[in-house]
Amino acid sequence: MVETAVVLGPGGPVGTAWLAGLAAGLRREGADLGAADLIVGTSAGAIVGAILASGGDLGRLAVLPPPAKPGGVRIDPQRLAEVFATLRDTELERAEVLRRIGRLAVTASTGDEDAAIARMRSLIGTAEWPDRPLLIPAVDAETGVAVIWDRHGSASLPQAVAAGIAFPATAPPITVDGRRYIDGALRAGTNADLAGDARVVIVAEPMAHMSGTNGVTAGEGVVVRLVPDAEAIEAFGPDVNDRAMWGPAYQAGVRQAPDAARRIRACSVIA
Repeated sequence: MVETAVVLGPGGPVGTAWLAGLAAGLRREGADLGAADLIVGTSAGAIVGAILASGGDLGRLAVLPPPAKPGGVRIDPQRLAEVFATLRDTELERAEVLRRIGRLAVTASTGDEDAAIARMRSLIGTAEWPDRPLLIPAVDAETGVAVIWDRHGSASLPQAVAAGIAFPATAPPITVDGRRYIDGALRAGTNADLAGDARVVIVAEPMAHMSGTNGVTAGEGVVVRLVPDAEAIEAFGPDVNDRAMWGPAYQAGVRQAPDAARRIRACSVIA
């Protein structure tokens, strides 16, 4: 049985910054999330989870690093509107929703996937999977079937992270073994079910104020849920893709860390 699992949820660039600040602050408080027995990183959480599992320097993300490769990644507004319209269509079965938004992702004008992979390599600071268990979910853009990347899979760590954060029409799908993959949040939100039967599950949800908390449970275990407070939500602004809010969101996470550390310390072996 896993003693402690950390689940880091989705949240776009702003959510990534908040998670990074929170994790950096927790490390300084003596509650290093990277010491957990299992880390599950979804979308934004995949970036921070990869840094944590690798023992990397979260302070590098206090300021948004510049793109690693010219050209970069861009949002396709028209396709993004179609993606959200499809996600809201209650008459479609979930499998069909995923296939449709997968097609939108493939046809969207979102830039070069090599640039996206290089960007993730730069952000996480390594190309190698860590020895510590790390799970990164993604979804096949054609079939809608989920895959859970880990160090035993065929994706490199930068590929897995780039695929895991590739929300349709905001980033290009990533090709692995001839298949194209998109954002792992499309599987099951935070994907907290991947924490299994851990005794303590620490769930950090940057967008809980927008999407709810996904009913996270841990069987007979304990769940510690960390979400942005009112001041952090104000720092985020209205657009999770607004990179101008990266710095304020990071600092909001740092500010919440002492209280979060006290909550973790009450029930977890990592603090």
